[in-house]
Amino acid sequence: MPLSESLVRELRRALPEGRMLENEPMSAHSSFRIGGPARAFCLPEDEAEAARLLALLHGEGVRPVIVGSGTNLLVPDEGLDAVVLCTAALGSVSAEGDGALSAGSGCPMARAASAAQRAALSGLEFAHGIPGSVGGGVFMNAGAYGGEIKDVLVSARVLAPDGTAETVKAEELGLEYRRSALEGSGRLVVSATFRLEPGDGEEISARMRAFAERRRASQPLDLPSAGSTFKRPEGGYAAAMIDQAGLKGLSVGAAKVSEKHAGFIVNAGGATYADVTALIDEVRRRVFERFGVTLEPEVRILGPEG
Repeated sequence: MPLSESLVRELRRALPEGRMLENEPMSAHSSFRIGGPARAFCLPEDEAEAARLLALLHGEGVRPVIVGSGTNLLVPDEGLDAVVLCTAALGSVSAEGDGALSAGSGCPMARAASAAQRAALSGLEFAHGIPGSVGGGVFMNAGAYGGEIKDVLVSARVLAPDGTAETVKAEELGLEYRRSALEGSGRLVVSATFRLEPGDGEEISARMRAFAERRRASQPLDLPSAGSTFKRPEGGYAAAMIDQAGLKGLSVGAAKVSEKHAGFIVNAGGATYADVTALIDEVRRRVFERFGVTLEPEVRILGPEG
C-alpha cells in the first residue's frame, strides 16, 4: 500500500531538516550503485530518535526498511515506496576498558577495527576488510579470514518494532553462518559491545594490513558490487563452483560475474536491478545443473515495497 502523505509529513516533523529525505535515490546508498528513489529516507542520530521513529511507524502499521551502509543491498530501479530507516548516523565507537569496545550500528566495521587497534585490542582484525557497518555485521554475523562477529560479540542494544529497547546477549541472537535471529524480526540494532584481548598495536596493525593486501589482490574492488554474492554452501565454496562451471565473465546486460573472483557479481557500468537478479538466477541454475547444489544469495534483494 502506498505511503500516505500524512505519514510523510509526520516523519518530516519528527526529524530535523536534512535527515528526512524524500525521494532519495538509493543508488547513492548502495555499493552496487543501483536503485531508484525511496519515498522517505530517515537518518536518526541516536537511540531515542530511532525509537521515536519506530514507535511512530508501528502506530501507523508501517514496517520500515532498515539499512546500514548498503554494502549488501540490491534495490529495484523503480525505487521503494517505503520508509527507509538508515543507521549511518549512529556511528560512534569507543574503547570502554577491560577489553570492551562499543560501536554504534552505523559505524563501519573497518573503523571499529581501527579503533580496536589504536586501543591495542586484538580480535577485530578480520573486520578491517569487511565493507559493511557494525549493525549489518551483527544482523548477518559477518566474517572474513577465519573470524566472525559471534567470536567477539558480547551483546547488542536492540529496538523492537514498537521502539522498545533492550540489551540482548550474543548467545540469545542465534548467530550462525551469515545469519541471526534478527532476520525478519523487524528489530533494529542500535549498538554492539565486543570483548577483545589486549595485544600489541603494531602487530595488530600488521595483521590488518596483511588482510587488506589479500583483499586487494583477490577481490574486484575497482567495480561496484555487494561483496560475496552467495553464501558458502555446505561442503564447498560458491566461488569455486561458479569458476568450475565456467561462469567467470558471464554477463547479463552490464552485470557480470567477476573474472578476478567468481564469487562476486559486479556492476560493469550501468547495470540494472533486472540485470543483476537475472544473472544471479542464471548462475544458480547452472551451478545446480553442474553440481546439484542450490546457491543461496548473500545479497539482500529488496522488492518495490522493501
